[in-house]
Amino acid sequence: MRAVTANLFALLFLCALASVFYVWSALESRLERHKRRFSGSLHQGLPTDLSTKTFRALLAVPVAQRPRLGGRLEAHNLTDQTVSAGSPDYHVNGDNKRSARREGPVKLGSLVEDGIFWSEWLEELLPEQFTEEYAQAWRERARAHRVVKLEPGCGRISNQLATFADGTKACVRYGINADQVQGETLTYYLASLLGITNLPPLILSQLSGDSEQWDAVRARIDGLQWSDGAVVSLTKWVSNLTGVVTPAPLRPESNGLHPVLLELRNKTTAELLELMQWTDLIVLDYLTANFDRLVSNLFSLQWDSRVMERDTNNLLKTPRGDLLFIDNEAGLVHGFRVLNMWEKYHSTVLSSVCVFRKRTTQRVAELHKRRDSRKRLLELYRDSEPLSLELGFLSDEHAAVLQDRIDRLYKHILHCRGKYSQL
Repeated sequence: MRAVTANLFALLFLCALASVFYVWSALESRLERHKRRFSGSLHQGLPTDLSTKTFRALLAVPVAQRPRLGGRLEAHNLTDQTVSAGSPDYHVNGDNKRSARREGPVKLGSLVEDGIFWSEWLEELLPEQFTEEYAQAWRERARAHRVVKLEPGCGRISNQLATFADGTKACVRYGINADQVQGETLTYYLASLLGITNLPPLILSQLSGDSEQWDAVRARIDGLQWSDGAVVSLTKWVSNLTGVVTPAPLRPESNGLHPVLLELRNKTTAELLELMQWTDLIVLDYLTANFDRLVSNLFSLQWDSRVMERDTNNLLKTPRGDLLFIDNEAGLVHGFRVLNMWEKYHSTVLSSVCVFRKRTTQRVAELHKRRDSRKRLLELYRDSEPLSLELGFLSDEHAAVLQDRIDRLYKHILHCRGKYSQL
């Protein structure tokens, strides 16, 4: 009897253990499924590589699915950065003699003049990428030619690569909202005011039903669900471009790009010319509060310590070494709206630079002194773009923000000059 009782208790004990194991296994399985479901819902529809993301695609995610600050989501300006953006004929202002000097050794003597300005001999080696004459001629042709083909090739699906009847191409940007087209367009004209010619020529076009320019691609437009009457931007497509990695002096672990940086003397002429263009880029991005280039890289360091080792968003380079500042949708209008979120990063980037192009700083000083940036930008925009009234301009509030940033930039330049002019 005792043996039977003992066996019974043993059997009950084993059953209890089996039950506990079953319940625990089921609970563990349920927890794992819940974890996967939570993770999947957080990142549903988003690429898994957070290191290559830009903010523009985040705007394309429905509001309910967006992470609060999210990562930089994939939305390259061009489909393939090694073969991107259009006709290779834009080097109308280059010459073989200048190109040969670019490849030669660094000229002896100071690389910086008057304390904080790149030397004149370096300036002479870097001509305007797109002269105003060339840009005006391109705009006239682009407005006159019919679009005969639209296809993917300029970033997110709502943008398209357009082929004109003469075979030339342009990137068509249909913004998620008018802010993005405004930002792209007004950044282009602000760069013109500053004498920065690294942005490809741009026009606006309206997708109205009576526009002959779009007749041949109406079916494609309907398939893309582009709104009739929407204003889009078209920018010149340039071929044979490659990505650009942030140079060492502009990375967080560096002391910044300043006139007494010893590493400058070890740079090749081509490397110095690229750095000079970077300083123009930082000036432009600060004024427009464009967070979708170097600033977004700084933000991404929170989870991606190697982000600076990869290509910078919306920045490409020609075989000759000219930098192109592309896809400026995040500048000005939208950039000003979210300024509080990004301002500390903008300030960090600006404070890392104390060498500037003299031509650029002279334009900044003039806009600061005259305090008429809104008036001059509006005049240039309206004189150059027939559809300016359709797209609209900066609000009074945002125009005041722009003037304030010009004043802050000017103050920073004075600070640099006071610090380094006596060296």
